[in-house]
Formats: sequence, C-alpha cells, structure tokens
Amino acid sequence: MSEHRGLDLVALQKFLTASDVPLDGELRAELIAGGKSNLTYAIFDDSSRWVLRRPPTAGLTPSAHDVAREFRITSALQGTDVPVAATVALCEDDSVMGAPFTVVEHVTGQVIRTKSDLEALSGDDIDSCTDELVRVLGALHNVDYDAVGLGELGRPDGYVARQVTLWASQWGRVKTTDSADVDRLHAALVESIPQQSESSIVHGDYRIDNTILASGDVSTVAAVVDWELSTLGDPLTDVALMCVYRHPALDLVLGEPAAWTSPRLPSADDLAQRYTVASGRELVHWNFYLALANFKLAVIAEGINHRYRVGATVGEGFDKAGDAVPEFVAAGLRALKGQTV
Repeated sequence: MSEHRGLDLVALQKFLTASDVPLDGELRAELIAGGKSNLTYAIFDDSSRWVLRRPPTAGLTPSAHDVAREFRITSALQGTDVPVAATVALCEDDSVMGAPFTVVEHVTGQVIRTKSDLEALSGDDIDSCTDELVRVLGALHNVDYDAVGLGELGRPDGYVARQVTLWASQWGRVKTTDSADVDRLHAALVESIPQQSESSIVHGDYRIDNTILASGDVSTVAAVVDWELSTLGDPLTDVALMCVYRHPALDLVLGEPAAWTSPRLPSADDLAQRYTVASGRELVHWNFYLALANFKLAVIAEGINHRYRVGATVGEGFDKAGDAVPEFVAAGLRALKGQTV
C-alpha cells in the first residue's frame, strides 16, 4: 500500500472512515498527475471513485499549492451556477499523511488539452463549447462571494495595482537579461491603472484545459478545476487572461501545442464579446486589462526560461519559453496604444 509517493492508503482508509465517508472494500490508487505541482490521485474502492490532492513531497511553495484553500473555494461554490466537484473531506493534520490533503468526488468527463484533442470536434461542437466556457466564467464572476462565505478569500480593493507591482517584482527576480520593452510596458501599466474596478471571485487560470467537459457533450462543463490561484479580485483580469491565452506563443510557455491556441477556436475579440453578452458586464478599460495579461504571461515565460537555463526545469519542451517573452511584451504594448483611461 506504500507504493505511491506521498500517499498512505492505510492512513487514508482510517481517516475517511473516521470522517463518516462510506467505504466498500480496500482502497486502491492511481496517480493522475505528479511532479512540481500538486500530486493528484484517483482513489477507489469496490463501488466508488474519488480524487485526492496533496502538495508535492519536496520543494513546497504553500501559496501555490494550498489544497485546503482550493477545497474551501469549491465547497463554497456547491449549489451555485459554477460546476465544481462535490467535496468529500479535508485533512489539515500533517500527522495523517505528511501534508494536508483533500478528497473530492471523481467527475466523469473529458479534458481537452492539446490541439489533437480538438480533432474529433466539429465546428459546431467548438462553438457551443466556447459559449459554455464563457457562460461559466461569467457565472463565477456573478457569484455573491459574501453570501457563499468567501468574503475573506482576498482583498479586492487595490487588486489591479497590486498585480502590476507583483509581476514587475517577479520580473526583477527571474529576468535573464534587461529589456527596455518590458520596462516600457510596466511604466505604461502603472500610468493606466483604472481608478475603480469591480470585485468578484476570480479563478486566475481559466481556459479549456482547466475544466472537465461532460463525456460525449462538450457543450456542458462538468467541473471547473485547478483553483489554486483563485482569490477575490477584478473579474476583467480573468477575462483578459482567458483571451490572451489564445496567443500562439502560449504553446512555447506550456511546451506543447495547446488546444486553447488553436485557430479553430473563436478569436480573443470574439471571446470578449461573448463574455459581455453572457455576463452583462462591460469591458471598461479593456486595453489595460489585455496589456496586464500579456505582461503577466511574459513574466511567467521568463520564469520558465530562467529555470530552464539553470537546469531546474523537469521535463521537455521548455527550451523555447524565452522566445515567448518578446511576443507577449509586444502584444501588451500594442494593446495599450489605443487605450482611453
């Protein structure tokens, strides 16, 4: 039972039993995802199936891998218009399995991750899928976060200004060379920060591969997943990031031909328009938000490039991440050119 790294099935069985989770036979497990991100296991007995998530066994960065926070968010969203996995149990006692972990119900469905995953879909399928993805994001932003108990999730006031500062600071830590264009983009963002903005729950990493679509029906999102970056903030940062993820340079960041960059999907402008229709929210200061999203992705790409250069990146496909940096910076500068503040 100890063959899975970071997983003790005997201890888990005792914990779930004590938590009044009905079990049918001995627990078994299969690794779904491992590495530097959270470890994710499929857990099953003779009649049920769950998903367990826990931080990696080494190199913990609590803010990026806070599974308890993710559990509380998805628990609060039960019964809203945002589809999430049903939550089962949260363990914050490190003595049980060496780290906090969560258990949620297994959601049956499909994940569209790469361009090849799109091949089986018709144009109508893709259109209806996109409408559903945008509708769900709008539904998330329209959740009354105080009413569902998430009023303490973050500090929405000043969120956008803090984002500009955060990503500039991160650039200073990871840059492998100076860039006058990055400095120019940062300065322009500082000058363009909206004086007022809305507040909502933001997902922080929303695109097609962070959802589970229903089996045989891509027009239905069965569950939104990967809530590690979720907080209270400005909903338009979520929308802009979803749109900027459509840039072909995202392939260089992810190290694979991403489904979300496929030319078969609607354009970024089309996505933005669909969001306005679905949510009823106008995209005020939109060029600023597009520029900020491009700035963020440029810094993320440079971070991957930095880790690759020092030999700290595990896996293949990340040697070209640095090539994405000037692409996103240029797109950010272009976005700001036509902005009215």
